[in-house]
Amino acid sequence: MKITIERGLLLKVLTHIQGVVERRNTIPILSNVRFDAPDGQLSLNATDLDIDIVETVAADVLSPGTITAPAHTLYDIVRKLAEGSQVELDCTGDDSQLTLSAGRSKFKLSCLPTEDFPIISAGDLPNNFSLSATDLRGLIDRTRFAISTEETRYYLNGIYLHVVEKDGVALLRAVATDGHRLASVDVPMPVGAEGMPGVIVPRKTVLEMRKLIDETEDEIAIGLSETKIKFSFGGTVLTSKLIDGKFPDYDRVIPEGNDKVLEVETYLFTQAVDRVSAISAEKSRAVKLNLSKGNLILSANSADNDTANEALQVDYDEAEIEIGFNSRYLLDIAQQIGSDRVRFTLADSGSPTLVQDLDDKGAVYVLMPMRV
Repeated sequence: MKITIERGLLLKVLTHIQGVVERRNTIPILSNVRFDAPDGQLSLNATDLDIDIVETVAADVLSPGTITAPAHTLYDIVRKLAEGSQVELDCTGDDSQLTLSAGRSKFKLSCLPTEDFPIISAGDLPNNFSLSATDLRGLIDRTRFAISTEETRYYLNGIYLHVVEKDGVALLRAVATDGHRLASVDVPMPVGAEGMPGVIVPRKTVLEMRKLIDETEDEIAIGLSETKIKFSFGGTVLTSKLIDGKFPDYDRVIPEGNDKVLEVETYLFTQAVDRVSAISAEKSRAVKLNLSKGNLILSANSADNDTANEALQVDYDEAEIEIGFNSRYLLDIAQQIGSDRVRFTLADSGSPTLVQDLDDKGAVYVLMPMRV
């Protein structure tokens, strides 16, 4: 294989690809990226055996072929090359070495046999539909903060994607929870999604996919089965295994009988929580909300008996209530609110609180209180 490609284009692809490659691998080939260069284009492929990503770009192919080379080393080299330079990749003389040349720089990298490189993207994906990049970004951005990182409850380590019916309308819903907070976001069900199985998309897949679609406005083609999901757009295809587990019945967590309604300006509330939490105990990060008619007092204490409090005027006309929350969790949810005002629907100091975006009826957040 011998190709020439512009440095910026190669760097962009390697930036996308190398995120999938783990820094430490017990299987050497998984540290490598596979280059496949048929006429006029170059495909790069990386995998960690759970996620497989292929990205194709235009290149000047002087001699077709396939090789593998160390992904992170290659990324570090290309990142440090001069902007605008032409990069030549050549392994025509020796399949065990790749020569990279750019200007006066020349590198020789060890390769591994392409036949050792695993392919996980094969398989039948019977459910196929498309989502706009805007909708997919919205589903990810407004739920990923609630994904659990606790490995013992592995079935919570991702976003639960499934179809629901609400008020006679079919919706595609994304749900994430870590047991302390829950995020549920709906978009209209795309054509072709009817009958799809409910699937749990792993956290790493969610984060890698979000980076890939950061700037695109393409439609995202999604194919899935009960064990795999594939995202395709532009010249990029990301295939991932799904989490093999049963997502809990999250509907039971969403409160329906809460009768105390608080509405407050989103920006003022978020800033006040952020200021008061500056002295909250590092471990608990607790912030207390004292509510009375028309008033909210936010307060926090530190282990050294430092205190902070801030008063806000709010829309609240119910009985007095005192309730505590983890300030980080409270801010995570408040930062998802796109409207000027946020609504909290409470029951008592020990029951889950419902948080809603007044401009987005498809987004629902639940936050468990804590003792303060």
